[in-house]
Amino acid sequence: MNDSIGQLYNIASKNEKLIIGLMSGTSLDGLDIALCNISGTGGQTVLQLEAFKTVFYPDEVSEKLRQIVSVEEVSLQQVCLLNSWLGDYHADLILETLVKWEIEPNTVDCIASHGQSIYHAPFSRHRQKQMPNATLQIGDGDHIARQTGILTLSDFRQKHTAAGGEGAPMVALIDEMLYGNADRSRLLLNIGGIANFSYLPSGDASQEALTTDIGPGNTLIDSAMQHLFDKAFDENGAVAASGTVQPTLLKSMSNDDFFELPLPRTTGPELFNLSWVQNHQEKAGGKDISNEDMIATLTWLSAQTIAGAVREVCGDDQPEVYLSGGGMHNNQLVQWIEKLLEQRGHSFAEIGFNPDAKEAVCFAVLANEALSGEAFTINPKQNAARRVNFGKISLPV
Repeated sequence: MNDSIGQLYNIASKNEKLIIGLMSGTSLDGLDIALCNISGTGGQTVLQLEAFKTVFYPDEVSEKLRQIVSVEEVSLQQVCLLNSWLGDYHADLILETLVKWEIEPNTVDCIASHGQSIYHAPFSRHRQKQMPNATLQIGDGDHIARQTGILTLSDFRQKHTAAGGEGAPMVALIDEMLYGNADRSRLLLNIGGIANFSYLPSGDASQEALTTDIGPGNTLIDSAMQHLFDKAFDENGAVAASGTVQPTLLKSMSNDDFFELPLPRTTGPELFNLSWVQNHQEKAGGKDISNEDMIATLTWLSAQTIAGAVREVCGDDQPEVYLSGGGMHNNQLVQWIEKLLEQRGHSFAEIGFNPDAKEAVCFAVLANEALSGEAFTINPKQNAARRVNFGKISLPV
């Protein structure tokens, strides 16, 4: 047997593993690194977050990525180069972080790398009848494995689209497996660049579990803050709180065809960007509004569409709402969501761990399942017999 295959077999056979989960989201501001101790699989999974760190990118790295992320026309050479370069760069960040944590790389069983999404194209966006759902991430797993010397699983979303899904949101698979509660319905709301949630009904609820992207979370707010205020984000929602929601623009954006798509659905900054806002501003009469009013209106749009999707899915059920993602730190956004839902949101930490680590941890668990679990069923109504493992395996040698 090839020594690397033997090593893979030995790691897959372990009941307890030390796995690093990686996540780089649409904000392009850094890499989340989560060190997880995971034992068991499936519903018997026991998870301990040992350490977590967000390594923020310098401006030049964010700018490199911004040139190709969610852009329809790009240099293929640049995409090719950044695919390899980002793998090497993430590997360097992992090794530097392990040194700070005083952990030897050879004690880590594997790395689970989400990569950087550069384009998300479900059928609902591309509308080409002969083409499947598609999504593309860069940050090559072979480069990570070679540089770190650690077995690496990556490119998780491709199997989801190959099995008929849209490639997102992946966190649903873990939410249902680990955080359902027979006695109390829960809704796990992640407010990243795109907002998504997992609705996990109790045993008594009449509704079915569902996970979906909703629409914009932070992406429009952050983009507008960068454009109008030269700031990365609206800290604590202070700018939104100082502005006034503009009803004409809000109505135009809220009536976008995307929000008429049935749930579940997926989306990304390929749709929700400043050009989208400008188009709706023109439809609404092209009236100039103050910078503060623009941020307030975009923030209310996120709150309104999130609350509307929650009510649509949950009906009369009132689940406990647990928050994660960067948007949970936007006080104004959270207050407006709570106002519209008429209930208080809780930090995901109350039932799990540091909510900022949630997505990185999700991919660590997906890697554990790929190595040692029994796979997942997606689209159960359409494809009940098909089981799916996620992640491509890159051997370090």
